[in-house]
Order: sequence, then structure tokens, then C-alpha cells
Amino acid sequence: MQKLWAGMALGVLGGGLISCDAMSTAVLTTKETPSAAPISAKTATSSPHSALEQSVHQQINQYRQVHQLPPLTLDPRISEQARAHSQAMASGKVPFSHQGFEQRVKAISRVIPYRASAENVAFNLGYSNPVEQAVEGWIKSPGHRINIEGEYNLTGIGVVKNAKGEYYFTQIFIRRLWG
Repeated sequence: MQKLWAGMALGVLGGGLISCDAMSTAVLTTKETPSAAPISAKTATSSPHSALEQSVHQQINQYRQVHQLPPLTLDPRISEQARAHSQAMASGKVPFSHQGFEQRVKAISRVIPYRASAENVAFNLGYSNPVEQAVEGWIKSPGHRINIEGEYNLTGIGVVKNAKGEYYFTQIFIRRLWG
């Protein structure tokens, strides 16, 4: 059985704007969640699914290149937050959603001053190439594509597979305050 779901969130510094794709009815909350892991001085640079995360990064940058957009730099501190959220969704600690998005961005802002942020999430099961399915799903969705094509310069990606074989993807986009 093949399943694919995706969601997106967008935030702008100062404006407090958070929105979800019109097709999504998820409500974003501001309460603390386990998916807002503190960013440590020593960040994790690899995970059991780091090859999948690198593949997402490569495919997103290939898409951006075709559309004459600058590549996104993969930042391990942002990936740490993305991975923690994917893990929280995969383990059932939080629902498949953007719950805790504001906390993830707040943690990132402690080490990276930012101007704008966004997040795409995806879930899939039963695909031979889960990364390709997630990225294609995001590109086909107008709301997710806006994030992919946005004026961001940094990204972090977290991919987690749970015991049921479900893949959870989180990609966070950051526009650094300077640069």
C-alpha cells in the first residue's frame, strides 16, 4: 500500500505569520513539544538516514537550479531541528503536522539570525524511492513549491523511518538575516 501526505508552514520574522496549505486543516500551536530540541554546540552531522537527507537536498537544489534559483546550503544545526521533528512524528509523540514549528524556528534563531522561515513535511509508505516521492509531492503542490522556490539560503532536512516502514520528512527553510 502506498501513501503520501505532505504539509507546509511559513513564518516571517516580526509578522508572526504562519499558514498552512489551503488543502490542509492542521492547526499550528505554540505550546512546547518534544520536537523542539535545543541546538547544541556539537550538532549531529549524521543520522541513520543521512543519505536520504542528502538526496532530498540534492533533488531540491537540482530543481532550484533548473529554475535559475541559488542553491540552498544544508546547515547541520537546522537539520538537527528537522530530524527531531521527523523523529517525533515517526514515534507518534506529535501528529503528522507542523506542531512546534515556532519552537523549532526559535531554537534556530538562537544560533542563526533569520529574516524568514518555512517548513515542508511529508509522510510516505510503500514507495521504492521515498525521497523521490516526497520531493515530487512537494513540487506538485503549489504551497510547498512556494517554499522550495522561496528566497531562502539555508535549509535543514530530517528523514526518519519508523518500525512500520513509514518515512517522515521535514525540510526547514531559512533566510539568514544577513546574506
